[in-house]
Amino acid sequence: MATDKLVEPEWLEAHLDDPRVRILEFNWNATDSYDAWHVPGAQGWYWKDWLWDDAIRDFPTPEDFARRCAAAGISSDTLVVCYGDPPQFGTYGWWVMTYMGHADVRILNGGRVRWENEGRPKSTETPPVAAGDYTPNPGRNDAMRARRDDVLARLDDIAGGGETVLLDHRSPEEYNGERVNMVGVPDVGAERAGRIPGAQHLYFDELLTDDMSFKPADELRALLEARGATPDKDIISYCRLSHRATLVYFAMTELLGYERVRSYDGSWTEWGSLVGVPIER
Repeated sequence: MATDKLVEPEWLEAHLDDPRVRILEFNWNATDSYDAWHVPGAQGWYWKDWLWDDAIRDFPTPEDFARRCAAAGISSDTLVVCYGDPPQFGTYGWWVMTYMGHADVRILNGGRVRWENEGRPKSTETPPVAAGDYTPNPGRNDAMRARRDDVLARLDDIAGGGETVLLDHRSPEEYNGERVNMVGVPDVGAERAGRIPGAQHLYFDELLTDDMSFKPADELRALLEARGATPDKDIISYCRLSHRATLVYFAMTELLGYERVRSYDGSWTEWGSLVGVPIER
Protein backbone atom coordinates (compact mmCIF):
# COMPACT_ATOMS: atom_id res chain seq x y z
CA MET A 1 0.00 0.00 0.00
CA ALA A 2 2.40 2.66 -1.25
CA THR A 3 0.33 5.79 -0.59
CA ASP A 4 0.80 8.77 1.68
CA LYS A 5 -2.98 9.29 1.79
CA LEU A 6 -3.43 6.59 4.45
CA VAL A 7 -1.80 7.48 7.76
CA GLU A 8 -1.27 5.06 10.62
CA PRO A 9 -2.22 5.95 14.20
CA GLU A 10 1.40 6.13 15.33
CA TRP A 11 2.11 8.72 12.62
CA LEU A 12 -0.82 10.89 13.65
CA GLU A 13 0.04 10.65 17.35
CA ALA A 14 3.55 11.85 16.52
CA HIS A 15 2.07 14.82 14.60
CA LEU A 16 -0.65 15.93 17.03
CA ASP A 17 1.23 19.17 17.71
CA ASP A 18 2.35 19.74 14.14
CA PRO A 19 1.02 23.18 13.07
CA ARG A 20 0.84 21.99 9.44
CA VAL A 21 -1.77 19.35 10.33
CA ARG A 22 -5.52 19.70 10.94
CA ILE A 23 -7.65 16.75 12.03
CA LEU A 24 -11.36 16.50 11.18
CA GLU A 25 -13.82 13.98 12.62
CA PHE A 26 -17.09 13.58 10.69
CA ASN A 27 -20.03 12.08 12.57
CA TRP A 28 -23.19 10.41 11.31
CA ASN A 29 -25.28 11.47 14.30
CA ALA A 30 -24.69 15.14 15.10
CA THR A 31 -21.38 15.20 17.04
CA ASP A 32 -22.30 12.62 19.68
CA SER A 33 -19.20 10.48 19.20
CA TYR A 34 -16.90 13.49 19.02
CA ASP A 35 -18.36 14.92 22.22
CA ALA A 36 -17.76 11.63 24.06
CA TRP A 37 -14.08 11.62 23.05
CA HIS A 38 -11.91 12.38 20.06
CA VAL A 39 -8.33 12.43 18.85
CA PRO A 40 -6.64 15.36 20.61
CA GLY A 41 -6.79 18.48 18.47
CA ALA A 42 -9.52 17.12 16.19
CA GLN A 43 -12.49 19.25 15.21
CA GLY A 44 -15.87 17.53 15.13
CA TRP A 45 -18.50 18.04 12.49
CA TYR A 46 -21.91 16.70 11.63
CA TRP A 47 -21.11 15.62 8.09
CA LYS A 48 -23.87 17.53 6.28
CA ASP A 49 -22.93 20.82 7.94
CA TRP A 50 -19.43 20.74 6.46
CA LEU A 51 -19.62 18.64 3.32
CA TRP A 52 -22.90 19.67 1.66
CA ASP A 53 -24.34 22.87 0.35
CA ASP A 54 -26.66 24.61 2.80
CA ALA A 55 -29.64 24.60 0.44
CA ILE A 56 -29.32 22.25 -2.52
CA ARG A 57 -28.43 18.55 -2.65
CA ASP A 58 -24.88 19.12 -3.84
CA PHE A 59 -21.46 19.95 -2.53
CA PRO A 60 -20.43 23.46 -1.45
CA THR A 61 -19.52 26.12 -3.94
CA PRO A 62 -15.78 26.84 -4.12
CA GLU A 63 -16.36 30.05 -2.18
CA ASP A 64 -18.37 28.37 0.59
CA PHE A 65 -15.84 25.56 0.83
CA ALA A 66 -13.00 28.08 1.15
CA ARG A 67 -14.87 29.93 3.91
CA ARG A 68 -15.51 26.70 5.83
CA CYS A 69 -11.88 25.66 5.53
CA ALA A 70 -10.59 29.05 6.64
CA ALA A 71 -12.93 29.07 9.64
CA ALA A 72 -11.59 25.64 10.61
CA GLY A 73 -8.01 26.89 10.53
CA ILE A 74 -7.29 25.22 7.21
CA SER A 75 -5.23 26.99 4.58
CA SER A 76 -4.73 25.91 1.00
CA ASP A 77 -1.49 24.09 1.90
CA THR A 78 -2.70 22.46 5.16
CA LEU A 79 -2.35 18.70 5.56
CA VAL A 80 -5.82 17.48 6.59
CA VAL A 81 -6.41 14.09 8.23
CA CYS A 82 -9.99 12.79 8.23
CA TYR A 83 -11.65 10.05 10.23
CA GLY A 84 -15.26 9.32 10.99
CA ASP A 85 -17.86 7.56 13.06
CA PRO A 86 -18.61 5.24 11.40
CA PRO A 87 -15.41 5.02 9.31
CA GLN A 88 -17.05 5.65 5.93
CA PHE A 89 -17.77 9.21 7.03
CA GLY A 90 -14.04 9.79 7.22
CA THR A 91 -13.55 8.60 3.66
CA TYR A 92 -16.53 10.69 2.60
CA GLY A 93 -14.81 13.73 4.07
CA TRP A 94 -11.62 12.80 2.23
CA TRP A 95 -13.54 12.32 -1.03
CA VAL A 96 -15.42 15.62 -0.84
CA MET A 97 -12.35 17.64 0.10
CA THR A 98 -10.35 16.00 -2.69
CA TYR A 99 -13.23 16.59 -5.12
CA MET A 100 -13.28 20.24 -4.09
CA GLY A 101 -9.59 20.49 -4.94
CA HIS A 102 -7.79 20.46 -1.60
CA ALA A 103 -4.27 19.25 -2.31
CA ASP A 104 -3.39 17.14 0.74
CA VAL A 105 -6.18 15.17 2.41
CA ARG A 106 -5.49 11.87 4.21
CA ILE A 107 -7.35 9.11 6.05
CA LEU A 108 -6.57 7.78 9.54
CA ASN A 109 -6.32 4.02 9.11
CA GLY A 110 -8.71 2.34 11.53
CA GLY A 111 -10.25 5.59 12.71
CA ARG A 112 -11.73 5.74 16.19
CA VAL A 113 -11.87 1.98 16.69
CA ARG A 114 -8.18 1.29 16.16
CA TRP A 115 -7.16 4.49 17.94
CA GLU A 116 -9.06 3.38 21.04
CA ASN A 117 -7.95 -0.26 20.79
CA GLU A 118 -4.33 0.84 20.78
CA GLY A 119 -4.79 2.96 23.90
CA ARG A 120 -3.84 6.22 22.25
CA PRO A 121 -4.63 9.59 23.87
CA LYS A 122 -8.17 10.93 23.87
CA SER A 123 -9.65 14.34 24.52
CA THR A 124 -13.03 15.90 25.24
CA GLU A 125 -11.80 19.46 24.70
CA THR A 126 -12.72 21.50 21.65
CA PRO A 127 -9.45 22.89 20.31
CA PRO A 128 -8.98 26.62 19.74
CA VAL A 129 -8.89 27.53 16.07
CA ALA A 130 -7.07 30.39 14.38
CA ALA A 131 -8.55 31.28 10.99
CA GLY A 132 -6.73 29.98 7.94
CA ASP A 133 -6.06 31.63 4.60
CA TYR A 134 -7.86 29.63 1.93
CA THR A 135 -7.99 30.51 -1.75
CA PRO A 136 -11.08 29.10 -3.52
CA ASN A 137 -10.32 26.52 -6.19
CA PRO A 138 -11.89 27.49 -9.52
CA GLY A 139 -13.34 24.06 -10.28
CA ARG A 140 -14.07 20.60 -8.99
CA ASN A 141 -12.40 17.29 -9.82
CA ASP A 142 -15.33 16.06 -11.89
CA ALA A 143 -13.44 12.98 -13.08
CA MET A 144 -14.10 11.57 -9.59
CA ARG A 145 -17.88 11.81 -9.89
CA ALA A 146 -20.59 10.00 -11.84
CA ARG A 147 -24.07 11.49 -12.31
CA ARG A 148 -27.33 9.65 -12.85
CA ASP A 149 -27.27 10.33 -16.60
CA ASP A 150 -23.79 8.79 -16.77
CA VAL A 151 -25.12 5.63 -15.17
CA LEU A 152 -28.23 5.53 -17.35
CA ALA A 153 -26.13 5.87 -20.49
CA ARG A 154 -24.00 2.87 -19.48
CA LEU A 155 -26.70 0.39 -18.43
CA ASP A 156 -26.43 -1.65 -21.66
CA ASP A 157 -22.65 -1.75 -21.37
CA ILE A 158 -22.90 -2.82 -17.72
CA ALA A 159 -25.44 -5.54 -18.50
CA GLY A 160 -23.42 -6.80 -21.46
CA GLY A 161 -20.15 -7.14 -19.56
CA GLY A 162 -18.52 -4.30 -21.47
CA GLU A 163 -16.07 -1.66 -20.32
CA THR A 164 -18.11 -0.56 -17.29
CA VAL A 165 -18.45 -2.34 -13.94
CA LEU A 166 -21.05 -1.04 -11.49
CA LEU A 167 -20.40 -1.85 -7.81
CA ASP A 168 -23.05 -1.69 -5.07
CA HIS A 169 -21.54 -1.34 -1.60
CA ARG A 170 -24.72 -1.53 0.48
CA SER A 171 -25.75 -4.30 2.86
CA PRO A 172 -27.13 -7.56 1.44
CA GLU A 173 -30.65 -6.55 2.54
CA GLU A 174 -30.44 -3.31 0.59
CA TYR A 175 -28.88 -4.93 -2.46
CA ASN A 176 -31.55 -7.67 -2.53
CA GLY A 177 -34.39 -5.14 -2.35
CA GLU A 178 -35.55 -6.07 1.15
CA ARG A 179 -34.81 -2.58 2.53
CA VAL A 180 -33.81 0.88 1.35
CA ASN A 181 -31.59 1.47 4.40
CA MET A 182 -29.37 -0.62 6.63
CA VAL A 183 -30.74 -2.97 9.28
CA GLY A 184 -31.02 -1.27 12.65
CA VAL A 185 -31.96 2.20 11.40
CA PRO A 186 -35.25 3.62 10.04
CA ASP A 187 -36.01 2.12 6.62
CA VAL A 188 -36.10 5.42 4.74
CA GLY A 189 -34.09 7.07 2.00
CA ALA A 190 -35.79 6.19 -1.29
CA GLU A 191 -39.25 5.44 -2.66
CA ARG A 192 -38.33 1.95 -3.89
CA ALA A 193 -36.06 -0.86 -2.79
CA GLY A 194 -33.77 -2.71 -5.16
CA ARG A 195 -30.54 -2.14 -7.06
CA ILE A 196 -29.36 -0.56 -10.27
CA PRO A 197 -29.52 -3.21 -13.03
CA GLY A 198 -26.28 -5.10 -13.51
CA ALA A 199 -24.70 -3.92 -10.26
CA GLN A 200 -22.24 -6.32 -8.63
CA HIS A 201 -22.46 -6.58 -4.86
CA LEU A 202 -19.40 -5.80 -2.73
CA TYR A 203 -20.38 -4.87 0.80
CA PHE A 204 -17.97 -2.15 1.95
CA ASP A 205 -17.40 -3.88 5.30
CA GLU A 206 -15.61 -6.72 3.51
CA LEU A 207 -12.67 -4.37 2.89
CA LEU A 208 -12.04 -3.77 6.60
CA THR A 209 -10.51 -5.73 9.46
CA ASP A 210 -12.05 -5.99 12.93
CA ASP A 211 -10.32 -2.77 14.01
CA MET A 212 -11.65 -0.90 10.95
CA SER A 213 -8.26 -0.81 9.19
CA PHE A 214 -8.04 -1.62 5.51
CA LYS A 215 -7.20 -5.20 4.65
CA PRO A 216 -3.90 -5.93 2.84
CA ALA A 217 -3.71 -4.96 -0.82
CA ASP A 218 -3.77 -8.52 -2.13
CA GLU A 219 -7.01 -9.22 -0.27
CA LEU A 220 -8.60 -5.99 -1.50
CA ARG A 221 -7.58 -6.79 -5.06
CA ALA A 222 -9.07 -10.29 -4.84
CA LEU A 223 -12.40 -8.92 -3.59
CA LEU A 224 -12.62 -6.50 -6.50
CA GLU A 225 -11.47 -8.90 -9.19
CA ALA A 226 -14.06 -11.45 -8.06
CA ARG A 227 -16.67 -8.86 -9.15
CA GLY A 228 -14.93 -8.15 -12.43
CA ALA A 229 -13.62 -4.81 -11.18
CA THR A 230 -10.15 -4.81 -12.68
CA PRO A 231 -7.94 -1.75 -13.40
CA ASP A 232 -8.69 -1.90 -17.13
CA LYS A 233 -12.42 -1.28 -16.56
CA ASP A 234 -14.44 1.88 -15.97
CA ILE A 235 -15.75 1.42 -12.45
CA ILE A 236 -18.69 3.24 -10.87
CA SER A 237 -19.34 2.80 -7.13
CA TYR A 238 -22.53 3.60 -5.28
CA CYS A 239 -24.39 2.84 -2.04
CA ARG A 240 -27.26 4.80 -0.44
CA LEU A 241 -25.68 8.25 -0.03
CA SER A 242 -22.16 7.37 -1.31
CA HIS A 243 -20.43 7.27 2.09
CA ARG A 244 -19.73 3.54 1.83
CA ALA A 245 -18.89 3.97 -1.85
CA THR A 246 -16.14 6.47 -1.02
CA LEU A 247 -14.48 3.95 1.28
CA VAL A 248 -14.18 1.51 -1.62
CA TYR A 249 -13.22 4.36 -3.97
CA PHE A 250 -10.34 5.21 -1.62
CA ALA A 251 -9.20 1.58 -1.55
CA MET A 252 -9.27 1.30 -5.32
CA THR A 253 -7.60 4.58 -6.20
CA GLU A 254 -5.17 5.13 -3.33
CA LEU A 255 -4.34 1.62 -2.13
CA LEU A 256 -4.49 -0.29 -5.43
CA GLY A 257 -3.71 2.39 -7.99
CA TYR A 258 -6.91 2.11 -10.04
CA GLU A 259 -7.31 5.13 -12.32
CA ARG A 260 -10.76 4.67 -13.90
CA VAL A 261 -13.04 4.96 -10.88
CA ARG A 262 -15.96 7.28 -10.18
CA SER A 263 -18.40 7.58 -7.30
CA TYR A 264 -22.10 7.98 -8.09
CA ASP A 265 -22.86 10.24 -5.14
CA GLY A 266 -26.60 10.40 -5.84
CA SER A 267 -26.58 6.66 -5.17
CA TRP A 268 -29.72 4.78 -4.20
CA THR A 269 -31.30 7.79 -2.49
CA GLU A 270 -31.55 9.40 -5.92
CA TRP A 271 -31.99 6.34 -8.15
CA GLY A 272 -34.64 4.73 -5.96
CA SER A 273 -36.83 7.84 -6.22
CA LEU A 274 -36.38 8.68 -9.90
CA VAL A 275 -39.42 8.32 -12.18
CA GLY A 276 -39.00 5.85 -14.99
CA VAL A 277 -35.58 4.33 -14.29
CA PRO A 278 -35.17 0.54 -14.14
CA ILE A 279 -34.36 -1.42 -10.98
CA GLU A 280 -33.59 -5.03 -10.16
CA ARG A 281 -34.47 -7.12 -7.13
